[in-house]
Amino acid sequence: MTFFLKDIKPVLHLFLETRRRELLLGAVLSAATVIAGIALLGLSGWFITATALAGLSITVAATFDVFAPSASIRFLAILRTAARYGERLTTHNATLAVLAALRERLFRGWASAGAARTLLNRPARLLFRLTADIDALDSLYLRVLVPATVAIGAALVASVTLGLMHPLFGLLFGLCLILVGLGLPLAAGQAARKFARRRAYGIETLRARTIDLVAGQADLLMANRLAAQEHAISAADAYVANADDRLNRIETGVAFGFGLFSTALLVATLLSVAVLMQAGAISAPVAALGVLVAFAAAEPFAALRRGALEFGRTLLAAGRLAPRLSAVEADFAPEAPAHELAFALQNVTVIHDAAALPALRNVTLEVSRGEHIAVIGSSGAGKSTLLSLLAGELSPASGMAAALDGTLLTQRTELFQDTLRGNLVLAAPDADDDRLRDALAAAGLIADVDALPSGLDTLLGEGGMGLSGGQSRRLALARLFLRDTPLWLLDEPTEGLDGRTARDVLHRLAVEVEGRALLIATHIRREAALADRIVVVDGGRITEVSRRGEAAFEKALDRLRPD
Repeated sequence: MTFFLKDIKPVLHLFLETRRRELLLGAVLSAATVIAGIALLGLSGWFITATALAGLSITVAATFDVFAPSASIRFLAILRTAARYGERLTTHNATLAVLAALRERLFRGWASAGAARTLLNRPARLLFRLTADIDALDSLYLRVLVPATVAIGAALVASVTLGLMHPLFGLLFGLCLILVGLGLPLAAGQAARKFARRRAYGIETLRARTIDLVAGQADLLMANRLAAQEHAISAADAYVANADDRLNRIETGVAFGFGLFSTALLVATLLSVAVLMQAGAISAPVAALGVLVAFAAAEPFAALRRGALEFGRTLLAAGRLAPRLSAVEADFAPEAPAHELAFALQNVTVIHDAAALPALRNVTLEVSRGEHIAVIGSSGAGKSTLLSLLAGELSPASGMAAALDGTLLTQRTELFQDTLRGNLVLAAPDADDDRLRDALAAAGLIADVDALPSGLDTLLGEGGMGLSGGQSRRLALARLFLRDTPLWLLDEPTEGLDGRTARDVLHRLAVEVEGRALLIATHIRREAALADRIVVVDGGRITEVSRRGEAAFEKALDRLRPD
């Protein structure tokens, strides 16, 4: 129970925080729908029976009031219809709004700097969290909380109504209805939890293996593992099918149990009202009212059947999402440095998760505004870690880090299946076409774009498919130019480009970077030649700093890979 409340609490808090009034209104309308239905059915039974009995006597028929009951029946019918419409509209709108807010919150959390690496390491699993797990949470309100509350309310209304006929009758009816009506769904939910979890994990595995097959089919074919991957997908599908089969069996058992219980409860009610009517405690119309009220009161409990089966899946989803919802967002954002500095690091140490040794150790470095710095060193020396620290993607384990707002351009060109314009406005959402074209011109790509039939509206494939490697890098460079930040952080910006393209990219970069601070991590001479200072990193420490014009500066350049 403690773990259940721990997992559900953040989700419920989000529900109430986002759409409190609508959710409560939906619950009230749902209760009004059920209660109006019970009253409508009971009153209709009483009215039909009373009218039939009144017709047996001319004297009674002449004095029998048909207008008040018929008006009440019509009012209840209209109330039930309006409440049902309002309940469906309100509850579904509120639930969809809550799920949208949940998706946005989770996406913002996973899109933050500190979670980007996790997203890259487990994309299929996190995609599942953003889709199936969130969709599972709509059952918490629509199929668990509201139906359970309404069912209990219906049981209480029926218990009070039948209690007016005989207190013991009403008490026993209400207790049986609540105990058995809630007990069956709870037992079904407990039995279904294991198989609901299996189904969720199975679907997640099936999706991940299918993505691996589609994305890596060439590698799998070359490694002669294509048939093995297909077999693994079939095994995951069979696992899901087995879980579905067990859940269907549980659902069938619950349906049978509800049918048996409803029948037994109705028979007991018939016998009870017959005894009361024979004893003269109630009349025939009242007996008909009691039977129909009992019949209608059992219906809301049947609606819990589906929610009970999905409750295990809902708990699993809540348990996996709750840590992200309840966690205090503490993503690192470097504070602003002194006015004349672009960034300042003092005795900074950075340790990656599960790493035995620090990636950076006691690093101290200050860079002025407008100054250009090249960071060199062997692979794994800490160059990329230094850039990630200044971009706010990593937080220091110790020391002080202060930096201006910076833009990071990594080795990998991140382009999306969208238009050229769509890929550019990621950096400047308010940019008009003239500004986009200026950035493309500065990156040396405007002629290529103008040659395309659709220009800026040209649709790219996944990962920027449709552009060459050089064009992709220039597009990323244009996106960098659109980001008007005082600090640019570049990680081997011309890696993989031919010499001519690389020199052109660096020339354009040198023009656009004027007035900005630049930190470029590199092992290529042409990139380091842009710098005013060269910083050598080895084993996470700064071992040497040299300025342009010094002999050490030229020696550092000579150690780098030539153009």
